[in-house]
Amino acid sequence: MSIRDWPDGERPREKLLARGAGVLSDAELLAVFLGSGRRGLSAVDLARNLLADAGGLKPLLDAPRAQAGIGAVAWCRLAAALETGRRYLDAELRRGEALTDPSASARYLKARLAGYPYEVFACLFLDNRHRVIVFEELFRGSIDGASVHPREVVRRCLVHNAAAVIFAHNHPSGIAEPSAADRAITQRLREALELVDVRLLDHFVVGQGTPTSLAQRGWL
Repeated sequence: MSIRDWPDGERPREKLLARGAGVLSDAELLAVFLGSGRRGLSAVDLARNLLADAGGLKPLLDAPRAQAGIGAVAWCRLAAALETGRRYLDAELRRGEALTDPSASARYLKARLAGYPYEVFACLFLDNRHRVIVFEELFRGSIDGASVHPREVVRRCLVHNAAAVIFAHNHPSGIAEPSAADRAITQRLREALELVDVRLLDHFVVGQGTPTSLAQRGWL
């Protein structure tokens, strides 16, 4: 049965307009971007098949287009939507207001780092009122680690005249539990930054679910 034959209250676009995007399932959201299905499959059915084959929404969106099984037009729509979301979060942090909500920082850092299949260490450089100066990816590594060099971190702080920083790195495994190595490098970075009067506010580990804050764990 075509989606056009469904009751109005069950069609993804009509549901979105009437009740908001939050009520849609992953398959329904994906169907909105696909626009149409294939012979014998509605857009929602096609979306369900794509999600099942990929193992969920995140693996589907992280996969190269050739592996995802999505046409070029639909893939461009999805990629543009993801980038729009990242830039929206980026704009939230660039409003000129001081960072007072750790959850906003965590959402932004997850949006920037969660999709990488390898480890990335990044930094939010802040001024003396804890307003964002710039976000930078500083180091990239393999699937299970990235080498972090305190001297380079200090150098970038001086370049940006930062008064404080928030670090973040992703765990491609999806497990956001800080390792002993994570805690050790955080301590080394804090000690190095203290020499140039830069305060380390937090270090987030990004995986599945909510990023883990080392500050909230009492490790800073």
